[in-house]
This record gives sequence, C-alpha cells and structure tokens, in this order.
Amino acid sequence: MKDKKLKFFGARLMKTGIAVFITATICYYFDLPVVFAVIIAIATIEPTASDSIKKGMIRFPAALIGAGLAMTFTYWFGHSPITYTLAAVFTIYLCMGLKLEAGALIATITAVAMIPVTQDHYFLTFIERSGTTTIGLVVSTFVNFFIFPPRFSEEIKNRNDQLFTETATLLKKRADELILHKKAISKECQKEYKRITSELAKSFQLAHYQREEWKYHRHSISELRAFVYETKKLEQLQQIHYHLGHLITVHINDKEFIHSNQELLKQTVDSTVALMKTAGRQPTNDAHVANIKELDELFWHTNDGSHPSVKKYHHHFTTETIVLFVILSIHDVLEELEIVSKRIVEEKPRVYES
Repeated sequence: MKDKKLKFFGARLMKTGIAVFITATICYYFDLPVVFAVIIAIATIEPTASDSIKKGMIRFPAALIGAGLAMTFTYWFGHSPITYTLAAVFTIYLCMGLKLEAGALIATITAVAMIPVTQDHYFLTFIERSGTTTIGLVVSTFVNFFIFPPRFSEEIKNRNDQLFTETATLLKKRADELILHKKAISKECQKEYKRITSELAKSFQLAHYQREEWKYHRHSISELRAFVYETKKLEQLQQIHYHLGHLITVHINDKEFIHSNQELLKQTVDSTVALMKTAGRQPTNDAHVANIKELDELFWHTNDGSHPSVKKYHHHFTTETIVLFVILSIHDVLEELEIVSKRIVEEKPRVYES
C-alpha cells in the first residue's frame, strides 16, 4: 500500500500542482480569468520536457484558432446551439488541416468554454484568453523543464528485472503444458503473454522518453552507459518474447515428442528459466551447455523420416521441432546477453551492480 501511495503521489502529480498554483497566482495578480489558464497548465504537463516544448508549440496556435473561431461565431449567432456546433467542428477541422492534431482537444475545449462567458468586446476577450493560454503553456513548460526532471533509467532497469522473471515463469508454464501434459495453451498463459507484450511496449516508450529528455538535460557518461546496457537487455528480452510466441500459437497432438528425452527437455527448460531470471548476470553452467548441445543434435533429426501428410494442408514442423527451436533460440539470446553483461561490468563495475 505504501508503494502504491508513493507511486500515485509522484513527480508528475507534484509538477501539475505546482504549475496550477503558479499559473493561478499570476492570473490573480494581474486580475485575469484563472480557469482557462489553469486548464491549459494541467493539460500541457507531459512525461518529458521535450514533449512539453514540442506539444506546447502546437497547442498554442491551436488554442488561438479555437479562441478566434469561438469569438467569431458568438458575434454572428450569439449564445446558441449552432455557435457551439460550428466552433467545435471548425476548430477540429482547421487543426487537422494545419497538422495541429496534438492541440485539437485543447483548442476545442478553449473554444466552447469561451462562448458562455463572453457577452461583448469580442476582440478584447480574444486577446485576454490568448494571454491566459500563453501563461498556462509557459508555466507548465518551465515547471516540467526545471522541476523534478524525469529519470527513466532506473525504472527501465527495475522493469527489465521484473519482466525477465515474468517471461521466464511464462516459459516454464507453457513448456510444462506442451512437454508434460501435451495440451493446448491455457487462458492463463494467453493472458500473461498479452500482458507482457503490453509491458514491453511501455518499457520501450520509457526508453524513448529518456532519449528525448537528455536532449535538454545534462547526463554523465556512467548514466549513458547504464542506459545503453538496460536498453540492450530490453531488446534481447523482446527477442526472447518473440521466440516464446511460437510456443503460444503452436498446435499439439497425442503423437508429439516421440523423439525427445522428456527429462532432458524439462531439465534444459528449468536451467534456461533460471538463467533468464538473472537477466544475464549469472553465467551459463556446464550442465546447461551440455544439455543444449544434446538438444541441438536432436533438433536436426526430429523431422528425419517424417513425410508430408497426404492431406492438402499439413505442418512442415512438428511441435517437438518448434519447442527445440525455441529453447535453442532463447539460449542464443542469453549467451549474447551474458557477453554484453561481462563487457559492461568490466568497463564500469560499480554502475551496473544489481
């Protein structure tokens, strides 16, 4: 529960509160409408300073378009349903046409929110709303840039360790289903595979955020090396996940695993799972390497004597062959990860301690 509270009360939430406070204070000081400025400040707090700057440059002209259209249609039609409709539709249309999609929502909210509070002095109201919009954008961008600059490297590392463990657990469950029980994939494994796929995408998004953030904030060589290492681990985890996908979709029948030593397969899967949980920090042992060599020999002979079915449609590879291929492929990735891990630790041991 404590971790959940800390996660909820994170840097982005605190930055939003600070941006709202500063924006509201400035508006009160200059006797300007607070609501529009605060809405913009809340909506423009992004995960990185880079995103705040890039999207702010889009949202500002988009908000001006929305404000201008709102005042124009209010002048023509007054406070009527057609005014709201035309302001919303034309704001979205112009934002899309001018490639300001990222600012379309803010622009539309600004447009429809201005209509009921405008009675006269349409041009002055437009200038006033433009000023408050500028205040909200500038304040949120500065807050995002200078206060609690995000650091995603440590989060990526923690996620990598967790995802390696979860992927290893999934490999164990699915391999047991195929090798020991000879049954189709369970709903539990399907659900877990999809969840890990989603989590991998989030990790790659965090890596993208970190690269963008470093365009505006200084970082040390050691931080860069640690980030490169964790990114490499993430890419190799993605390869393992891809190979694991073959076991998720494979078909099974009662005649499978007639060539393989099931005990050998089970031992190799167990040792592979143990290595995956260390995320490359533990070297492969001799027993595991010996089992891999034996499976490699077996892999090239599993289809010997097998002939295509007389049916119009048949599988060229048996389930047994696919399982062997996946285990050997994952072993290759783990060997690469071990080499990278050794090289990194030798270069800077203290930075990459687990």
